[in-house]
Amino acid sequence: MAIELTIADYHNPKHGDDLITLLRAYANDVMGGGDDLSTYAQQHLIAALAQQPGAFTVLAYVDGKPAGLANCFTGFSTFACKPLINIHDFAVMPEFRGRQLSQLLLDEVERIARQQGCCKVTLEVLQGNTVAQNAYRKHGFEGYELPGGRGHALFWEKKLA
Repeated sequence: MAIELTIADYHNPKHGDDLITLLRAYANDVMGGGDDLSTYAQQHLIAALAQQPGAFTVLAYVDGKPAGLANCFTGFSTFACKPLINIHDFAVMPEFRGRQLSQLLLDEVERIARQQGCCKVTLEVLQGNTVAQNAYRKHGFEGYELPGGRGHALFWEKKLA
């Protein structure tokens, strides 16, 4: 089993096709919401990512087949006055789970974050996704909580039409 990690080149058609394939599989999974990407997203996402400053994708391949991805965006921590990386999408195809791909992807994102002088890597995980939570904990992630029992962070959204 040959595992390869690569930073996607958004101008490389194979990388673009593989990214969409992986993201569609994730979106269709119950933990991705269970709905396919819109036709619009499928047709425009790669070009839009290429236009986003600080966007990057780590692709994982097993024996040349697309197996996992981490879509990431550089942000900024005002409290630390340093950049941070947010993992926006993170997925491993079902047939490649249990092969430590999640840890390899997280290692690569962390390597990039350290190279860029980031203060932290952030991500969101569903409360019921214990498999993902365990993978993230194994890599050193933990829930964001203020000391003294002041509470933990909640991820909220307001969809705009």
